[in-house]
Amino acid sequence: MIKLFEMLGMTDLSRVKIRFNKRMGHENPIELFRSDNIGSLMMGQYWNNDTRRFNDTDYTIGLISIHDDLWLLFHVGKVVKDLEKLNGIGYDYEEVEEFRKYTGRTIVRYKKSDQAMVRWASPISDECEVYEVLADQFDNDIFPGYKNIDLSWSDLAIIARKEGWRAALQNQKGVYLITDGLTGKMYVGSATGQEMLLGRWGAYIKTGHGGNKGLKSLDMEYIKHNFRYSVLEIFKSTVSDDVVLDRENWWKTVLLTRTFGYNEN
Repeated sequence: MIKLFEMLGMTDLSRVKIRFNKRMGHENPIELFRSDNIGSLMMGQYWNNDTRRFNDTDYTIGLISIHDDLWLLFHVGKVVKDLEKLNGIGYDYEEVEEFRKYTGRTIVRYKKSDQAMVRWASPISDECEVYEVLADQFDNDIFPGYKNIDLSWSDLAIIARKEGWRAALQNQKGVYLITDGLTGKMYVGSATGQEMLLGRWGAYIKTGHGGNKGLKSLDMEYIKHNFRYSVLEIFKSTVSDDVVLDRENWWKTVLLTRTFGYNEN
């Protein structure tokens, strides 16, 4: 497995620091990247709270959490001036052009076991492995595991074209949850038919409501802007449909989606 800094060709790590970006206030940085909100990402990368993160001449590596131990390399920069400011953007910086070909495409595997947002690169360089270099900019390419699925409607349209996602979803039956991010109302459904979860979610891509009576009254644009999709339980393709339907009914009962949500049966 090649190491990140071997790939970058950075041999002197004495002035290199890594910032691990998991949250930026209420924002998820990977969503900021996918929406091309680079300004907010750079603000987070060079923000000081009550301590100064970098010094003049430091090189900075910006990593965004994807899930578990996987991170997206989104920035390699150099501090050109310390503004000596706390609780704000503390530095003027420049992007290092020679590394631009790797940013937005390189997935790094690193098991982060501490709370520090900024680390010197040298002590952990051997732990930063290149997991994958994508052919193009990252766009939800990596299947995160069923328990980590949390997709917007626009995400559904993207992952339906991704080979890894398609292979995972079309071979599993399941019980899934749709959440209205504006009202908090929920809908529980099951996927047992052709292509299983992939086929069922494909119907939501096409129509928004997927043929569900409780969702048909909603405008397609409303669904696109407010709905999120996740998985409650998965089952092998050989499991009886009746087992899946029983679990769907159980989730409807415990989540009260017939009383307060969009389920009408």
